[in-house]
Amino acid sequence: MTQQKPLTLSIDNDHIAWLTIDVPDESMNVLKMESIHQLGEILTELENRQDEIKGLIIHSGKPDSFIAGADVRMIDRCRTKSEAKALVDAGHEVFNRLSWLPVTTAVAIHGVCLGGGLELSLACDYRICTDADTTRLGLPEVQLGILPGAGGTQRLPRLIGLIPALDIILTGKQVRARKAKKLGLVDDAVPLSILMDTAKLYAQKSKPKRRLTIKEFALSRTSVMRRLIISQAEKKAQQKARHNYPAIGHILDVINYGLANGLKRGLDYEIHHFAELAVTPESQALRSIFFATTEMKKETGSDALPIPVNGVGVLGGGLMGAGIAYVSGIKAGAAVRIKDVSNDGILHALRYSHQLLEKQCKRRILTPAQRQKKMMQLSGGTDFTGFHHADVVVEAVFEDLALKQQMVADIEMHANEKTIFATNTSSLPIHQIAEKAARPENIVGLHYFSPVEKMPLAEIIPHAGTSDQTIATVVDFSRKQGKTPIVVRDSAGFYVNRILVPYIYEAIRILLDGEPMEVIDNALMNAGFPVGPVSLLDEVGMDVGAKIMPVLVAEHGERFKGPDIVNTMLKNDRKGRKNGRGFYSYKGKKKTPDKSVYRLLNVTPEASMKEQDISLRCLFPMLNEAVRCLDEGVIRNARDGDIGAIFGIGFPPFTGGPFRYMEQYGLVRLVEKMNEFANLYGDRFAPCDGLVSRAQEERGFY
Repeated sequence: MTQQKPLTLSIDNDHIAWLTIDVPDESMNVLKMESIHQLGEILTELENRQDEIKGLIIHSGKPDSFIAGADVRMIDRCRTKSEAKALVDAGHEVFNRLSWLPVTTAVAIHGVCLGGGLELSLACDYRICTDADTTRLGLPEVQLGILPGAGGTQRLPRLIGLIPALDIILTGKQVRARKAKKLGLVDDAVPLSILMDTAKLYAQKSKPKRRLTIKEFALSRTSVMRRLIISQAEKKAQQKARHNYPAIGHILDVINYGLANGLKRGLDYEIHHFAELAVTPESQALRSIFFATTEMKKETGSDALPIPVNGVGVLGGGLMGAGIAYVSGIKAGAAVRIKDVSNDGILHALRYSHQLLEKQCKRRILTPAQRQKKMMQLSGGTDFTGFHHADVVVEAVFEDLALKQQMVADIEMHANEKTIFATNTSSLPIHQIAEKAARPENIVGLHYFSPVEKMPLAEIIPHAGTSDQTIATVVDFSRKQGKTPIVVRDSAGFYVNRILVPYIYEAIRILLDGEPMEVIDNALMNAGFPVGPVSLLDEVGMDVGAKIMPVLVAEHGERFKGPDIVNTMLKNDRKGRKNGRGFYSYKGKKKTPDKSVYRLLNVTPEASMKEQDISLRCLFPMLNEAVRCLDEGVIRNARDGDIGAIFGIGFPPFTGGPFRYMEQYGLVRLVEKMNEFANLYGDRFAPCDGLVSRAQEERGFY
């Protein structure tokens, strides 16, 4: 039996060649070395038959996508720079030949066209895409700690201009069809029904003669302006990256060099820098996140099959309830019924979704008619009308055990026997919420993070009596909401809050020692966190902290008894961002350190600690607790622990997560350093048994 090849060439009666890409055994096309080699063979045939062929069209044999990119596993197998160089050398050689092909080349794009897929398209003369919402174009390599390695850094700026190309390559953002047409990234955006006909019209044209505008020549080809643009782009990129992502500097260097020295030398320079980046620890860590999330998409959390979720009830129209309604109705496409004690709560939840959709209308992602259609997914009221149709009810009421138990009783009365009750609690044990339930097998924890529509993690927390089908259904549904779910054991704080609290505690201890709040926050942001720990406590809210901390102390003991400042702050009416007063004061989007806090806490601020010591003091208690969670079975494996920390609290992605960070740091060295800190700052830094034993036995977490 002949094995199916990824590429198929046919020639029609009009002498147009059609190259179909359909990689076997893959739901989406990914460029593998086999595809590259076969493309080279096909190009040889086309070169030999150039007199009889009038044009070439490249399209996908997959119904819903073009090319999702290169096979990341090829890059991951490279252990040396020379191996990485050999890999991209092969791609460059073939894509260059494609760009030099004497006949006109057109590419027909429907669905995702990312990474190597877009770079292949850039090597063609014309690009035509569908106007479907699923059509997205981009170069996401920076998110893997590398740069586009098949000509993207050189061809994209020459096609659409330096500034928009930097925006796409430095962020890894995906561009929709309308924006791609406006940028000049594609030559046309048409309905799917006429994609192939349109591509054929372009393939029958002469090769395009693209000339730089006077403006683009001034911006990209004059050294003074180009250096200014590059330096401004670096400044903007490093505001978030804090020099923790080497790919940013390499990308800017390669683009600048290519525009200054010509396409050929720029392409060679791209190969060199790709090879350097492919073997960096940062790229290895970021690739580990990619592999982990890809693997997790195939898991259901149990051995059972999920049931479809078409109807959802949401209890509570506050900030969390409104966000849950949005991701359930607008993203997951379920019919959502919101219940609140007042009509104001219902209106708040509906207005919340409307405002998010209105932003998409302003960006022309949606039309007003599409916005209205999506809003029809949501309805609400002050009673339980419609809840008997709900497959899942998500509770987002106050953190009060009696209230949540009452919600369980109400849903068991007004919904149907199979309705799943998912509680969005951040601290209360799920088994306690379920202990008075008539159908405890239907009850599960579903912990979101705020703001719900932005934060990618969901913790799924079954108690001992939760059925496998309930777990599978909620895992599947949260994924449809756009979340990456991890299943964690029912214990106080679950996983994310349990490792987060010691981190924040230590930051507060450092503050009480006299280190200014902005110095502490800046140290952790420079270490790679998106927000500092003092600011994070403001974001969470002192009132929430006051409820979580006693629960943790009751179950996990005195190590969770932190500095007693939360009640002090609350007595001074400092809840955090929610009421504009916390450690910082908030006026609109402006945030400034509130220095009156120092008087309240009897602290004289003076910066004295090294930045690295500040970050390690905050990190070490978190790492200790993460290892305890793994050894106690709170998380199922180190992979879930890494993804949970990155997606839940923004643990620095370039480290790969707390467990990969510890392995990279070296467990023996880590134990020694933690013991050193224990001698300096207290027993809370002493490495836990799981860390000590792994260091002694020279075994890691993976």
